[in-house]
Amino acid sequence: MANHKSALKRIRRNEAVRLRNRYQHKTTRNAIRKLRAEENKEDAEKLLPEVIGMIDKLAKRNIIHANKAGNLKGKLTKHVAAL
Repeated sequence: MANHKSALKRIRRNEAVRLRNRYQHKTTRNAIRKLRAEENKEDAEKLLPEVIGMIDKLAKRNIIHANKAGNLKGKLTKHVAAL
């Protein structure tokens, strides 16, 4: 176990950040799933900018890799264009 007060504080902080990152990542994955399941092109086009914003936010905060974010955005944009 940690011996320093600052180390104990850091452990608490890391857990809070981990849970927040997990929540944001899961929410984004669900939004991506919802977008891929969308059949109507107009609804998908409205949903696409929101999902891209979520993906960009994850990449900016290093929750996902920047290249993965780019790949996801490209595939989703291609999917919506093909509807």
